[in-house]
Amino acid sequence: KQWYQRRVAITAGDNAPNDFYKTHKARDVIIRREDDEAECKTYPDVDRLEKFGQYVASILPKYVQDVRMTSINELEILIHPEGIVPVMGMLKDHTNAQFKALMEITAVDVPSRPYRFELVYCLLSHHYNARCIVKSYTDELTPVDSVTALYKSADFGEREVWDMFGIFFSGHPDLRRILTDYGFEGHPFRKDFPLTGYTEVRYDNELARVVYEPVEVAQEFRKFEMDTPWELFPNYREAPEHLLEAAAQKAAEAAENDEKK
Repeated sequence: KQWYQRRVAITAGDNAPNDFYKTHKARDVIIRREDDEAECKTYPDVDRLEKFGQYVASILPKYVQDVRMTSINELEILIHPEGIVPVMGMLKDHTNAQFKALMEITAVDVPSRPYRFELVYCLLSHHYNARCIVKSYTDELTPVDSVTALYKSADFGEREVWDMFGIFFSGHPDLRRILTDYGFEGHPFRKDFPLTGYTEVRYDNELARVVYEPVEVAQEFRKFEMDTPWELFPNYREAPEHLLEAAAQKAAEAAENDEKK
């Protein structure tokens, strides 16, 4: 037996209109559970998101460069870096949007692009039960505007992006590292950052404190695979002389034993 969620009016009777969601406000509805198959709409409403994306592009043509729906039915709004604050402010305060929750800020590093970093803002509208993603771009030297004045949750998110990618947010009240140490060098999520890093940390008993030292790799790099976990290209390695001499001596002894037989 399947259960479905259905919104019904507190004062609605048998003569309630079919399209209840357009004729009543959120304060007039409650959530009940019924055992019959209610008229449930799939989430997200793709048609509504597409129309909303076209609406945003029509009222902000200066900043919105593209609007698209992803393969998993998510609305993406691609904007110019100068339009981060205006577009985000519109999405937060406009009556038809009300994306008042900034869920996440992240970035993607593609070094082959002229603007290697792609900024990603994930927004949520509790009023309309909808999500959208705002994307912009920048490089290593060009700062972008902070949205901490619009969203308080952007404080730690922008600090994390600065720490991991090195994207500078102008206007941030306290832009400093949040995941790495204060003396850390580089930004770990950049594609050109080495896997081993630049320094290693250990505790020195003589100095009674933690010290930083250059990274020392104890063994050569090896490509591990299940079939040959240690020697992947043995035919192309130069064997030491003592091993060559031992192999030659062993071969000579085997030849002598064969002649005696």
